[in-house]
Amino acid sequence: MPADDRKLSMEELGRVQPEDYAVGLDRKVTVLLDDVRSRHNVGSFFRTADAFGVERLVLCGFTPLPPHREIEKTALGATASVPWEHAPDAATAVRGLRERGYRVIAVEQTLNARPLHGLHLPVDEPVALVFGNELHGVSDGAIAVCDECVVVPQRGSKHSLNVSVCAGVVLHWLAGRPVPMGR
Repeated sequence: MPADDRKLSMEELGRVQPEDYAVGLDRKVTVLLDDVRSRHNVGSFFRTADAFGVERLVLCGFTPLPPHREIEKTALGATASVPWEHAPDAATAVRGLRERGYRVIAVEQTLNARPLHGLHLPVDEPVALVFGNELHGVSDGAIAVCDECVVVPQRGSKHSLNVSVCAGVVLHWLAGRPVPMGR
């Protein structure tokens, strides 16, 4: 490490207050969790959503809801900054977002899924990303009403990522362009 390098202090990072989170978001990105069962994964989604400026999370089906200590353990306070709502099921939530003009994309390994790097979205187009259950993925009902599916290309023998890790990859690709410190 260069001699003049050091870690930044919390003040130098220019963190926004939770109540100011939504000010200046670069694009409208909503994330739907379709029956994600792990509270730790849900907390990780909140933290990742905060990092990449997601406008809100839609927690569908039996996805655990805040407040819960296991969600907070990984969210580290992001449940206070990232707006969220509950929907009874992902397919209904997808239909509602499409009616409001969102392009809804399931992140799932399907026959016609396009590789993530082949997805090009205008910055002004509202988009919703659907992530599925840790064992079964995005439900067939939700996939059927989405506009399309994307997949994160992988090399390994498992051909899967933890759902919250996958979200980090996808959101970084979609919304991870450099943002000035302090926004």
